[in-house]
Amino acid sequence: MTPRKGAQLLKALANPRTAVMLPLGFASGLPLALVSDTLRMWLNETGVALASIGIFGLVGLPYTIKFLWAPVMDRFVAPWLGRRRGWMLVTQVGLLVGIVTVALAGATHLLWLLGVLALVVAFLSASQDIAFDAYRTDVLEAEERGFGAALSVTAYRLAMLASGGFALFLADHIGFERTYLVMAGLMTLGIAGTLLAPEPAEAPPPPRSLRQAVEGPMREFFSRHAAVWLLVLILLYKIGDAFAGFFTGIFLRDLGFTLTEIGVVYKAMVLAATLAGALLGGILMVRLGLFVSLLLFGALQAVTNLVFVVLAVVGKSYALMVVSVALENIAGGMGTAAFVALLMSLCDHRYTATQYALLSALAAVGRVFVGYPAGLLADAVGWGLFFSATFVAALPGLWLLWYLRASVVEAPLPAQARS
Repeated sequence: MTPRKGAQLLKALANPRTAVMLPLGFASGLPLALVSDTLRMWLNETGVALASIGIFGLVGLPYTIKFLWAPVMDRFVAPWLGRRRGWMLVTQVGLLVGIVTVALAGATHLLWLLGVLALVVAFLSASQDIAFDAYRTDVLEAEERGFGAALSVTAYRLAMLASGGFALFLADHIGFERTYLVMAGLMTLGIAGTLLAPEPAEAPPPPRSLRQAVEGPMREFFSRHAAVWLLVLILLYKIGDAFAGFFTGIFLRDLGFTLTEIGVVYKAMVLAATLAGALLGGILMVRLGLFVSLLLFGALQAVTNLVFVVLAVVGKSYALMVVSVALENIAGGMGTAAFVALLMSLCDHRYTATQYALLSALAAVGRVFVGYPAGLLADAVGWGLFFSATFVAALPGLWLLWYLRASVVEAPLPAQARS
């Protein structure tokens, strides 16, 4: 490592702009399980019918359509803490109150009220994500984005563990109502992070009208060279990883691993390896830069899928299972850190909230719709050829990344976007 690169790494590790990503990322990830998996477990424990529990799946709708109100958060500025932090504080305080209210409503056994409150919490959570994603994009310098993204992804995953697995452990001892009160208390970490977070060095004025906030992001993005191909890249970059991950648990079950082994060993390994990969990827990005990191980490995502081919041939092997899962998720975590940094690099600071919400929604399309074709493929060719195909599925994204390397990936935003 050259002295210059070493200095960049130390700067990224010590910079308050990156350090604050930990509490803010934690606050962003905490509410998700509280309105999804943990809430469904609570309903099941109280004897709610499965059909009614299924309806609660609609509570997650705000996360998928948050781009619809992102322009409002670009256009209007809260009267405190600046353009992004003001919205973050509003949503975090609302989440604290909302989660407390969900805890109190659960004791009333009014299912409709609990559903309405959970929907409100989900809306506030999705809105917090809009504001946090915009703040992270605005405040981090180009060389800090990889490490900052890695820290926020790590904290987000830890928060999901806290409000998922740890919350169920607590509920088994103190009940769900008190558990939700504990989870509400953890939102104070995000509030403290927002109050301590620095303002972005550059603060372009918000759009002059709501119409400009809606039309401006689209007009600006499609004015760029190869804009359509860039959208295709966003769709394809993680597609091989999504294919492999969709059926990994079922694949391990077919090999003869028990549900306990899959639930404890596999799930714990996925979490640990993903966190390690995200942090490693963020650190390496300080040295490698965005394009090289995207290319290298994307190639690793593709190659590590082939380790499952070996596992499919060998059969049940604890050692090989641990190695396969570790390598695949370390590479996936590294790719995620670079991919988030890519999305941040593509946002015009005048429209960060809207553009990031739209780009991240597009990135999720592949993960949402990959299940059916993945199932057909696995049924048709078996596990060995299936995981070989996931490697092939990753190649078009890597080729497109290389094709766009000079004109899109490393290209700075127009001067007017930074003013």
